[in-house]
Amino acid sequence: MKKSRVNKKFIYLISPNRIKDNLFYYDLEQVLKTRKVNYFQLRLKKQKWEKKIFIGKKIKKICGKYNVKFLVNDDPQLAKILNSDGCHLGQKDMSILKARKILKNKIIGITCHNSINLIKKAINNSVNYIAIGAFFPSKTKKIKFKANMELLNYAKSITNIPIVAIGGIKLSNYKKLLLNKANFLAISGYIWNNKKYKPLDAIKKLK
Repeated sequence: MKKSRVNKKFIYLISPNRIKDNLFYYDLEQVLKTRKVNYFQLRLKKQKWEKKIFIGKKIKKICGKYNVKFLVNDDPQLAKILNSDGCHLGQKDMSILKARKILKNKIIGITCHNSINLIKKAINNSVNYIAIGAFFPSKTKKIKFKANMELLNYAKSITNIPIVAIGGIKLSNYKKLLLNKANFLAISGYIWNNKKYKPLDAIKKLK
């Protein structure tokens, strides 16, 4: 792998499902200080609306300090309230066109699983990035769709829109995705639920 990759911001960091205490904000700041993270996605499935706003405001401030784009998962309305940099949509969330009316020219990305048709649809709807996967088994969420390197290479061949690879990405497999020219790697469990390394040590291993 070329050395030019060493300081590149190739990580798309996703929050843990729950944020319980202030230690998270300390760890987040340490992780973002490494300058390896380009996007941070707030993904809180089980928190109440008011709590999401409270947490989102604190994280947005930290992201701004380190020039990291702050995105909200699933909810364009929450993204607008937080004045985030954009929103990530799943296939069961609001349509891209409706989200665009709410968020205007902000970042909108969408999960396309392992589907060529969904990738083409996303391109036609002018998303800012496409997420495909899962490439590897994951403990963060249940895997329903499996993607392979052929799909990644196909997506790269038909669009210049950035591709975010998702699903079970960790120290032992991340380089394969970079070598196959994924633009960004969506990582969560490897950073926040790593039994061997603390968050800062875990991200430092990704070079």
